Amino acid sequence: MDASAESPPGKATFSALYRAYAADVRRFALFLSGDRSLADDIVSETFIRMWNARARVDLTTVKAYLFAIARNLYLQERRQARRMSPIEIDVSDPQPDAQQQMQSRLELRAVLDALQALSEVDRSAVLMRADAGMPYEEIARTLGISVAAVKVKVHRARLKLAAAREPRASANTNPRRTP
Repeated sequence: MDASAESPPGKATFSALYRAYAADVRRFALFLSGDRSLADDIVSETFIRMWNARARVDLTTVKAYLFAIARNLYLQERRQARRMSPIEIDVSDPQPDAQQQMQSRLELRAVLDALQALSEVDRSAVLMRADAGMPYEEIARTLGISVAAVKVKVHRARLKLAAAREPRASANTNPRRTP
């Protein structure tokens, strides 16, 4: 297919083909996609592809050829759309904000202060259990006390540390108090 205005007999110009079939191709693409913008893109790309293959286009079947191109472009668009994941509009920063960081620091300070306020044997028992993961029996042997006493000390120490995390508990008690 020659793009010049003076085309050989039996050949149509690009503009004549566009005028003859663009509305049909657009309507077809619009019915396929349901999206006006996508339909316009498909029409444009369909005629670009027809132009690039103009030497092989049979004018007797040009409308079917254009519809086939439009359909393939639509299917290609659908495949690409399936691979795309939607971007979340409400993306929050996973990092804590300044207020949360300050609150966490205050909470940590209160727990560390409460840990220091424990007696040495209670502090040792809870640290051996929580930090080192030692069994109660081993802690009992290390501290020279019964297993039951270790369990009680660890339990009570955990309760005191948990209470230190609560803002009301830290405000009502003095964690720097020494035994």
